[in-house]
Amino acid sequence: VQLVESGGGLVQAGGSLRLSCTVSGRTFSTCGMGWFRQAPGKEREFVTAINWSGVRSNAADSVKDRFTISRDNTKNTVYLQMNSLKPEDTAVYYCACSWSKRYYPVSLPTDYEYWGQGTQVTVSS
Repeated sequence: VQLVESGGGLVQAGGSLRLSCTVSGRTFSTCGMGWFRQAPGKEREFVTAINWSGVRSNAADSVKDRFTISRDNTKNTVYLQMNSLKPEDTAVYYCACSWSKRYYPVSLPTDYEYWGQGTQVTVSS
């Protein structure tokens, strides 16, 4: 199973970015999908997740009113729309697939079996 993120980059505070993650090697609709991030010197943290069908999602309080997760099962892709970005959002962002917990959005890294390589998001002040 391969997960490939794209869309990261450098943006000013208050700006927006949309990350994409395309999955191959497994039927995408059998994956619950999550986004995590890791800043330098910090542990990997949950950002947001969506179940296999796209009808259920959840998000960390720190991003709940700013970030939106969505998925297109016809394109094997999950998206992370990030608005009103802050310098503290700077991190490497990872997408992940959970086959075992695909029916509900889950927030623990250990619930995910497959991970992408990450994409850097840098927000300047």
